[in-house]
Amino acid sequence: MPSPWADAGPTPPRGTIERARDELLAGHDEDPRLGEVRDLVRASWVRSRGLLVAPDGLPTLDFAGGELADHRSAHPLAPVIDTIRGLLLPGDAEGSGVVVAIGDAAGRLLWIEGDRAVRRLVGESGFVEGANWSEARVGTAAPGTALALGRSVQVRGAEHFNRHVRPWSCTAAPVRDPETGAIIGVIDVTGRDPAAAPQAQLLVDATVRAVESDLLIARMRAQPAPPRRRAAAPALLRVLGRDRGALQAGGSVLELSARHAEILLMLATHRAGLSAEQLAERVYGDPRAVGTLRPEVVRLRRVLAGAAPGLEIASRPYRLAGALETDAEGLTSLLDRGAHRVAVAAWEGDPLPGSLAPGVAELRDRIRATLRATMLDDAGTDALLAYLRTDAGADDVEAMRLALGMLPARSPRRAGLVARLEALGG
Repeated sequence: MPSPWADAGPTPPRGTIERARDELLAGHDEDPRLGEVRDLVRASWVRSRGLLVAPDGLPTLDFAGGELADHRSAHPLAPVIDTIRGLLLPGDAEGSGVVVAIGDAAGRLLWIEGDRAVRRLVGESGFVEGANWSEARVGTAAPGTALALGRSVQVRGAEHFNRHVRPWSCTAAPVRDPETGAIIGVIDVTGRDPAAAPQAQLLVDATVRAVESDLLIARMRAQPAPPRRRAAAPALLRVLGRDRGALQAGGSVLELSARHAEILLMLATHRAGLSAEQLAERVYGDPRAVGTLRPEVVRLRRVLAGAAPGLEIASRPYRLAGALETDAEGLTSLLDRGAHRVAVAAWEGDPLPGSLAPGVAELRDRIRATLRATMLDDAGTDALLAYLRTDAGADDVEAMRLALGMLPARSPRRAGLVARLEALGG
């Protein structure tokens, strides 16, 4: 498979390509003009001719009305349409100059969104929802050829087999099931020449990777956890974006009081233990508040005895006996492992955002700083853009400037970033 970073090279003059295609259709396979046509395109022309595709025909409309709606709702790409839209049509889709089409594995277009004027014009050649754009129906075109080859492709203007599509250029890539590897659909961007620029292929490929990642994450979340013995199952404390922590243990979820969540979070993030004075300082802001702390610890022990019998609070120093994980530590672990995009997806907000406990405030600052530093130093473009869509990165001017520097000059995602920077005075 050729590197997606490589330019496909210059395209011969339109007239040369059109004449080469006509010679091929006439059976003149040795015509020298065919040698000037890209190998990918020439091979697709040969397949299209062998499939008896009409060079002036229109694609068949395989779905319409309720049948189209039913097929779309049942398709595995339906849950990730917002992801595709957000990556390929950010900001004002009406002024994008392109349309984005999502099709099934058979090449039938299920969703088409984007620039209304472009959508109307391409619709005249049959590029509409429900139409079949496989190679067997329309010949060489990005959606069908990408499905035929199993990889991303670009088709430029006159390279299309069908004469009606020659004013347009397109980039498409197949989407695979993240577990089986089977092709389940195709994503296509169609417009004028920029739709088949090298950076367009990079953007479509990146979108496909993000979609496949989202599908895998959703599938893993939907799967029931394998059965475990109650004592061996680690409890999980959820604090991200929650003012009152939630303790998940033994298949049940218990909402904790704000104070109990603070104490448990401090003990979970200080595994070696804390003295009574140290814990009081982190929770109450006063090491002398031991008399207030101790009754709360006693009450918390009773809560844990009923909700998580395998989790106990030992004394001298206060420390946790038993396995307890936190979603806050899980997020930093993802960042450490380089799973930047998954980490951003796991960000639901600051830990215990309403807490005034000094230890919690310190943890909040540390997690935000770690998230931001990782995004600025190591994250790729997709992860950085996802970070900018969170509350943690919403006003991060430096990250916005970095993202602009990483995006191709003609990326449709640049406009939204520029507008945000201007609004922030950056």
